[in-house]
Amino acid sequence: MSELTQVLRHLVPVDDPNALVDASTGDDAAVYRIAPDRALVVTADFFTPIVDDPFDFGRVAAANALSDLYAMGARPLFALNLVGFPRKLLGEGLLEEILRGGGEACRDAGIPVLGGHSIDDPEPKFGLVAVGEAHPDRLVTNAGARPGDVLVLTKPLGGGVTTTALKQQKASDEDVKEAIEWMSRLNKTAGQLAVEFDLHGGTDITGFGFLGHGLEMAEASGVMLSIQNSQIPLLGGARGYAEKGLFPGGAFDNMAYVGKSVKFDKAIDEPSQMLLFDPQTSGGLLLGVPREKLADFQKRAGELNQPVWVVGKVRAGQGIEVHA
Repeated sequence: MSELTQVLRHLVPVDDPNALVDASTGDDAAVYRIAPDRALVVTADFFTPIVDDPFDFGRVAAANALSDLYAMGARPLFALNLVGFPRKLLGEGLLEEILRGGGEACRDAGIPVLGGHSIDDPEPKFGLVAVGEAHPDRLVTNAGARPGDVLVLTKPLGGGVTTTALKQQKASDEDVKEAIEWMSRLNKTAGQLAVEFDLHGGTDITGFGFLGHGLEMAEASGVMLSIQNSQIPLLGGARGYAEKGLFPGGAFDNMAYVGKSVKFDKAIDEPSQMLLFDPQTSGGLLLGVPREKLADFQKRAGELNQPVWVVGKVRAGQGIEVHA
């Protein structure tokens, strides 16, 4: 991640007043105003397979890309497929299943797939360009968290360590099934809640891990995030895989880049710390909810069958502190 940050510093500065969100803030999608009350929200995301079944891979990859729109408070409009696939395997039916899985996720989101682009690639890759819209004054961004907000998470952590255990043939079928179900779940309802309660601070938890994306929000908002580790939800097998050290390499990269800005309680052991650095795919939303709205927010989430966990609060200061 540190290498990517260095590269992004060489992007040409944006001085277009209609460009409301660009790469400089580390937000989940780009935002461009096309009318006083309308802005386009656009993202692109794709990656190599993290699960064995091609249909599940397509579904998870599409949900992951669409998550960027929901994290910004946007309503998806349409998507384009991004495909890298080895020509020699085109007759196996695998690509058709990947596209079918991605198409089902888009159908669940209520949007069409209007086309896309493909290349011959020795390693399969799939994802989407996802396009949505939002009101310019109702965006949810990294810079919107305020002291006093309560931090709410909408999916459990542990996807990275569980899929790594799968790759090493050390994961149980039950744990893999649970991980796929959560990764395939759209953040549609969570995004709806953010808009309905006029929230302004939030992000989705993906490859930079819980603490990496949390730090981006803390820095953009000029605040400190105070996290309660005991309240962090985990996938069923995640703790066991963490104790065996089955983390993807990205978890250690995240720790190296983010760790200096995080203060851990001495009572928090290494597996628990590493789970907070664990890269997620199609993870949940981390939202800042004003305390006076929290009870109504939780009630409404229950009505919509949307799980929410209170995991901390926003304070004045900088960086992140994690309490036992």
